Amino acid sequence: MRVLKHSHLALVRLVRGGVAIMYAVIETGGKQYRVQEGDIVRVEKLDVEEGEKVGLSKVLLISKEDGVVIGKPYIEGARVEATVLEHGKGKKIVIFKYKPKKNYRKKQGHRQPYTKIKIEKIVG
Repeated sequence: MRVLKHSHLALVRLVRGGVAIMYAVIETGGKQYRVQEGDIVRVEKLDVEEGEKVGLSKVLLISKEDGVVIGKPYIEGARVEATVLEHGKGKKIVIFKYKPKKNYRKKQGHRQPYTKIKIEKIVG
């Protein structure tokens, strides 16, 4: 790992064989993800069929060989292209509510739906 300084920002960039890896920070489902080409990421459920391509246009940051581009809040014209691999449900969590001495017990479960995507290309 190597640290490069750009004006007042200290940004960490990964280097493989002397070449900086291009990566992006995207926003989907109210969360932010750091992705690079070839990554497989589990994001909040998208309304897209399995095997179809999806374009994510909310790109907050792109790191290239020649520097870093930061959006305000998003980068215009930038997008990340991905392929939907599968849809699924996450691990079950149990919500148990209890009030002592009142005979009140409530058990509820939840499984968060997700979409697994593979990052194909970063355009920007």
